[in-house]
Amino acid sequence: MDPQTTWYILAGALIVVGLLGTILPVLPGLPVMFAGMWLAAWADGYLRIGSGVLVVLGILVAISIATDFLASLLGAKRAGASNKGLWGAGIGGFVGIFFGLPGLLAGPLLGAAAGEMAHGRAWRDASRIGVGTWIGLLVGAIFKVFLALAMLVLFIGALVVN
Repeated sequence: MDPQTTWYILAGALIVVGLLGTILPVLPGLPVMFAGMWLAAWADGYLRIGSGVLVVLGILVAISIATDFLASLLGAKRAGASNKGLWGAGIGGFVGIFFGLPGLLAGPLLGAAAGEMAHGRAWRDASRIGVGTWIGLLVGAIFKVFLALAMLVLFIGALVVN
């Protein structure tokens, strides 16, 4: 097998793993997709995927990273979270990583609720804020799937046109 084919196989694997990462929050989805797309562009000598396409793909990745940071915080803030609730959501999300998918889904919710209870809110109000955090994460995840699809369309479109 020639080296270029090996690079294309590796690039394709990175793109697939990155796409899975938009659904499975354990993986850094869009940055991994971008790495695969850049590797494919490099393997081709940037003939079909040029700097303009790579810049746009990079901007989409930057938007996805900002979405990761802001989605749960905006959801919690919109639900009326205090600073302790926001910190709880962040810590809960981090701790949730170690408990697989259930932890990733429940961690921010439980963390935000615990932070709000530490702030002195009743458990009903704290749980409402926890649910608001979770809804923010869900909206952010859906947005990242759309960003991933936009990246794929742009990438494949550039391959086909050039």
